[in-house]
Amino acid sequence: MNTVKSILLILMPVWLLMVSGPSFARHAAIMIDANNGSVLHEVNATQSWYPASLTKVMTLYMAFDALNTGRIHLYDTLRASYHASRQPTSKLGLRQGETLTVQEAILAIITRSANDAAVVLAEHLGGTEESFAVKMTTKAHALGMYDSHFMNATGLPHQWQVTTSRDMAMLAWKIQRNFPNYYPYFATHSFYYKGRELRGINKFTASYPGAEGMKTGYTCGSGYNLISVASQNGKRLIGVILGGMTSAERYQLMINMMDDGFGDRFNRYPARNINTITTHSAGTPPYQLGCGNMAPTIVASNDIDDSYNDTYRFIKKSKRISKAQYINTHYTAVNKAVGKAKPLSKSKAVSRAKPASKSKIVSKARPLSKTNVVSKAKASKSKTVSKAKSVSKRKTVSKAKPVSKSKAVSKAKPSSSKTRYHHS
Repeated sequence: MNTVKSILLILMPVWLLMVSGPSFARHAAIMIDANNGSVLHEVNATQSWYPASLTKVMTLYMAFDALNTGRIHLYDTLRASYHASRQPTSKLGLRQGETLTVQEAILAIITRSANDAAVVLAEHLGGTEESFAVKMTTKAHALGMYDSHFMNATGLPHQWQVTTSRDMAMLAWKIQRNFPNYYPYFATHSFYYKGRELRGINKFTASYPGAEGMKTGYTCGSGYNLISVASQNGKRLIGVILGGMTSAERYQLMINMMDDGFGDRFNRYPARNINTITTHSAGTPPYQLGCGNMAPTIVASNDIDDSYNDTYRFIKKSKRISKAQYINTHYTAVNKAVGKAKPLSKSKAVSRAKPASKSKIVSKARPLSKTNVVSKAKASKSKTVSKAKSVSKRKTVSKAKPVSKSKAVSKAKPSSSKTRYHHS
């Protein structure tokens, strides 16, 4: 009897798990019909989230826009800078001075989520990655992505780099509609670079029926993210998952959502359009996973599926910030940083150098020479006026000038040297 009870106790949790079906942790998601922008399903669609490597889809939008207007061409040569060569994995492994074409950079970003290729493309289009990020944010807002802010071209973590699943769906929709000539690049499964084949890492694109591609992303802050587009029987659906707890979970969430979408099982939801969803209420992004540190500014890898290793090296920590502290654009952030440095060095120079040297000269030189003249003249009544004056004159010279000069030099110059050190 005891044996039977023991077996039942063991089997009960397994049976309950099978009956209840798969359960998923908190996440954000949205699915839209790409033909008209209708929202078929959404969960926390306007909740702020860290985009991770989904950022690179915005980088690619900027590249496609430049190609469309003729500012760049597919076979233009790009040269890797020192900054690009220092990007962490995932990457092509470009060294400073090495070259690749615009098309190779695009394919490297789509198939391998290459950070160095993304930075090379960003620097070619924007001069620096920072200025390119400002342009990314400006373009995103012009597209209606009002809750997205970009601080780099790669998706490497930054506490001010945020998005929502609604904004990412909008981005995928705009790419598909605005760049039909370049959109098919997202379906690429592999490409050749320097004589070797580099295979794609997006498992959904490789396996789901009718999948047309898009992008994966991962950081400890974001969790496992995914944008996917698929077509079946003339219907094209765009899905976004933010915050999967594992890589397998994000793929399963996307498969379930796509299956329900193509199976018309979302009809019970009221009809809405992606353009009418409320924005500007994104809140604070959650820190999704338990790994790493809270909201790291820099991390060594930004997608475990986009990475050749699972090693993470946190270089700088920073505290989570409130909604009021968010900076809307990188241009504002840069100006704020500059504003903290320059005025401080100037005030130090004024407060430590000029007042100190001037006060020392006045207090040590003039009052001392005047009192010595009076005291010496009154004390020596038997002496002549000429003798008193000569004595006072010598006292003035000997007591005033050496003191004022040495004090001015010793008190003023060290303060200026400190000012230079602080400014640097």
